[in-house]
Amino acid sequence: MSRLRDMLEGGEFVVTGEVAPPRGTDLAGMHAAVDLLAPHCHALNVTDNQGASLHLSSLAASKALLERGIEPIFQQTCRDRNRLALQSDLLAAWSLGLENLLVVTGDDPRAGDHPHAKGVFDLDSTQLASIARGMNEGHDMMDRDLKGGTGFYVGAAMFPEAEPWDVQLARIEQKIEAGVRFFQTQAIFDMDKLQRAVEAVRPLGAKVIAGVLVLKSPRVIDFVNSKLAGLMVPDAIADRIRRAHDPADAAIALAAEQVASIRDIADGVHVMPLGLDAAIGRILGGAG
Repeated sequence: MSRLRDMLEGGEFVVTGEVAPPRGTDLAGMHAAVDLLAPHCHALNVTDNQGASLHLSSLAASKALLERGIEPIFQQTCRDRNRLALQSDLLAAWSLGLENLLVVTGDDPRAGDHPHAKGVFDLDSTQLASIARGMNEGHDMMDRDLKGGTGFYVGAAMFPEAEPWDVQLARIEQKIEAGVRFFQTQAIFDMDKLQRAVEAVRPLGAKVIAGVLVLKSPRVIDFVNSKLAGLMVPDAIADRIRRAHDPADAAIALAAEQVASIRDIADGVHVMPLGLDAAIGRILGGAG
C-alpha cells in the first residue's frame, strides 16, 4: 500500500522531494540525490522530461527507486504521448508496482532542448486524471473493461498564487471531480493565498502538499519571474536573496521559514532544493 496515501488520508503531515532522471542511462547521479533526500522524505517525485528536455523516462526511474525501497511518485505528462500511449504507460506503471501518480499537462517543447519536437497534448491533466480514476474502477477511457485494473493514488498540480483565483478554483474543482485526491502546489511565497487554497480544497476531500522552491541564486529568481507563468517572487524575498553575502545560505534559511509556516496550514510540504539536496535536513527542521 502507498505510504503517501495512508499518511495523507490519516491526517499526518507528509514531506515529498523531487529527483530528476538522468539524461542517459547512468543512474549514479540520481541515486546520489536520492540518498540525500530519501531519509527525510516520505515519497519522491520522479520528473517526466522536466522542462521539455530529454531524460530517462519517469517510468524506468520510478521503478529503480522502488527497487531500492523508496516510494516514488510517478509523473506523467500529456505533452509527449497520445491517449493510447498514456493509457498503456499507466497500465505498465501499475504492473511495475507504482501506486502514486502525478498527472501534469507538461511544458511547451519550444522551451526545451528539442525545440522542434511536436507537442502532442492529446489530453490535458484533468482528462488524464479521469482516465486513471476509470482504470481504478476497471475500465479504459472508452469504458471497456480491463483484464485487471489499477489502484492509483492520483495527484495533480495546483497554482494557489495565480490570479484570478476563481478561474484557478474552477480548475481545481474539475480535477477533484476527475479523481484527484492530492495536490502538489507550485512554489509558495504568499501564505495567505496558500491558506485560501487549502480552505477551498479540504471540504472537497483532497489534500494539499505545498511547494517550497529553494531560491539559491539571483539567477533562479530571474528564471522564476520570467519563465514560470502565474508565479512571481515578491520583491522583499528577492531582495533578501540578492543582497545576501551567501545567497544559497540565505535561500536555505528562507525555505526553512516557509516550511515552518506551511506546517500550520497544509497537509504536507514538497521541497524542490535545486541541487542543494544536502541541505534538506536544515530546510525541514522538525518537519521530517
